[in-house]
Amino acid sequence: MRLLIKITLSLFLTVFFFACKKESSEQNTTNSSSPDKKEFATLNLMPVPAALKRTEGSYRLTKTFTLNVKDGAEPRLYNAANTFLRRLDGRTGLFFLQGVISKEIPQTVENSVLTISARRTGKIALYEDESYALTVTAEKITLDAVTDIGALRGLETLLQLLDSDENGYYFPCVEIKDQPRFPWRGLMIDASRHFMPIDVLKRNIDAMAAMKMNVLHFHLCDNQGWRIESKVYPKLTQLASDGQYYTQIQIKEIIQYAADHGIRVMPEFDVPGHATALLVAYPELGSAPGPYVMERNAGIFDPVLDPTNEQTYVFLDKLFAEMAALFPDEYFHIGGDENNGVHWKSNPKIQAFMQKNDMKTTMDLQTYFNNRILKTIKKQNKKMMGWEEILTETISKDAIIHSWLGKESLFKAASKGYQTLLSNGYYIDLMLPASEHYKADPLPPFEEWSEKEKKYKLTPEQEKLILGGEATMWAEIVTPMTVDSRIWPRTAAIAERLWSPGAVKDEDDMYRRLEVVSFRLDELGLTHIKNKDVILRNLANGGNIHALRILADVIEPYKVYTRNNGGLMYKSYSPFTLMADATSSDAKGARVFRKQVERYVASPTAEDKEEMKKSLAQWKDNHTAFLKLMKGSPVLKQLEKLSSNVSDVSSIGLEAIEKSSSDESWYNEKTAFIKAVKDSSVAKQHSDKTFEDGRCEIKILDAIQTLVDNTNKDLSNKRITTEKEAEEKKRKEKESAGEH
Repeated sequence: MRLLIKITLSLFLTVFFFACKKESSEQNTTNSSSPDKKEFATLNLMPVPAALKRTEGSYRLTKTFTLNVKDGAEPRLYNAANTFLRRLDGRTGLFFLQGVISKEIPQTVENSVLTISARRTGKIALYEDESYALTVTAEKITLDAVTDIGALRGLETLLQLLDSDENGYYFPCVEIKDQPRFPWRGLMIDASRHFMPIDVLKRNIDAMAAMKMNVLHFHLCDNQGWRIESKVYPKLTQLASDGQYYTQIQIKEIIQYAADHGIRVMPEFDVPGHATALLVAYPELGSAPGPYVMERNAGIFDPVLDPTNEQTYVFLDKLFAEMAALFPDEYFHIGGDENNGVHWKSNPKIQAFMQKNDMKTTMDLQTYFNNRILKTIKKQNKKMMGWEEILTETISKDAIIHSWLGKESLFKAASKGYQTLLSNGYYIDLMLPASEHYKADPLPPFEEWSEKEKKYKLTPEQEKLILGGEATMWAEIVTPMTVDSRIWPRTAAIAERLWSPGAVKDEDDMYRRLEVVSFRLDELGLTHIKNKDVILRNLANGGNIHALRILADVIEPYKVYTRNNGGLMYKSYSPFTLMADATSSDAKGARVFRKQVERYVASPTAEDKEEMKKSLAQWKDNHTAFLKLMKGSPVLKQLEKLSSNVSDVSSIGLEAIEKSSSDESWYNEKTAFIKAVKDSSVAKQHSDKTFEDGRCEIKILDAIQTLVDNTNKDLSNKRITTEKEAEEKKRKEKESAGEH
């Protein structure tokens, strides 16, 4: 999804930097408090709990560790307790004596170490209570929750508390009272552009539960495929799925698996646009005569349902009734975005209908369509959600607005009385670093709002209409092999933003904890770590991948959809086993190096200097090993210039570190080279004709320029001033030309 977002989000990119219980407004405040950082600074908790107090001592683990689920619990909590026990045993290797427990055979143990209690079974529904209280002392552990879902959340926290020292494994003594800041904390997975098998969904549900997320938004159809069985309209999968779809039995399996983890599943059926696959099967519902052909590229396409054809509503009424019966969740997403109106404008019958009904724009016609679909969905006892394009003056207040363009529309919708949800800032397919997503907050303090946003200042009651947010994983250039690495671990930072108090925002500490979260997710079966080496071995043709690992540590894939410029470079069947697929959006080597440079320039130390020199020397020398590897793997030739540039700029960095000062000639020569490398990368990003550089960019260029600047402050200040003046001149030229 989203070619238009390339333009829109690039404008927002520099600025995108209610309550758990319906009856409580205190949990969703813009000035929410958080535990003192010193209380969790040495813990690896993510999300950070609402309230945490460290106490003296620890509980030391032995093989006699036991747990007990209090009477009255349902199977979901027993299953979670068993999973917890095995995961804990797997981490410690203690061979716990306690085996499987169940409601039928509870194996109640006198004086159990861990006692788990939940006062009732939780509903898989919005606003369900997910709070819990966890106390660890040197003698025992108690986990108490209103619902079993809250107990599930608490078990994940207890697992994260596990620590070790030379004497073995232990839980630090703590008192935690926790609850989510927002009731809707979702992950959208697109299974249309690339089909995602059930095992992919299940392991991502496992990860969502570990991060206390509670909604799987399931995008099931688009221009590139229809992915769910319909017994009412079988041609949808016969003609428009390429044989890749979920049977209704499989859908029920996914929903149950999610429910067992306290997670809702909400389907999305995108109408009236994004309809190519649907119209391949049922072309008579289209606004143009057809025939229609499945799309293999990304982009915004013209095919759209005909809102003036009564058979369209008959079709959707029957289809949505069938789908609503499959999905128990009360919310039903109809998409409603990116309809360019081309086929509506070129259809005389549709134009006549618009004129007869005093519809001046295609958006007026789409609102007519949306309000009719709303009646269909309400008839199924569902609540309709749609992307923010459905927000018009005449759309019913029963609709929920899903914001992807920005917080201005989020606040506007809430000010008008609509429930609303944020995804802007959480588009993980943009391949932005975790720190950028961490900054995006559905409800930041008012003083942080932009001037345009401030005109929608919300009352406390209107703030409650902001339900939370969703990370969105569109799958144009994502496959089952790479999807985990595009979702995790960055989505854990989003999960924290939606669960933890708003005051929790230390990026450095977030990255510290994110590293631990990453390998714990690997333990759950996620493939974000191991599949990187799978792809690198493919690229190396079985050779030693050490040189590729070093290179991957300082490069990242092109961002904000420039990797697939114009949606034209990749088709749904293109290879996604190349360097851009093996790299992450948070290259650790580059990030750590940048921090070292910042410290060194501010306050030089011998330790930072030696660490930087060690890294730069490794990057400089790596090109020789890369060239040797390239001889046995022709596919690596597209990376040759990239590797060479990494080596060359690293040499510049080494020179700069050793210079106490530099003359104008040296400074200008090195600055010009760094700029040329950067400019070349920008040019390639905006081309749809070259795979040179493997569609990746070098992420140490700015840090090395900082080192160069540090050798001559006068020339550095002159360069920065000149660049700012050039940028301002370009901005004014665009303004006078009417560009935005």
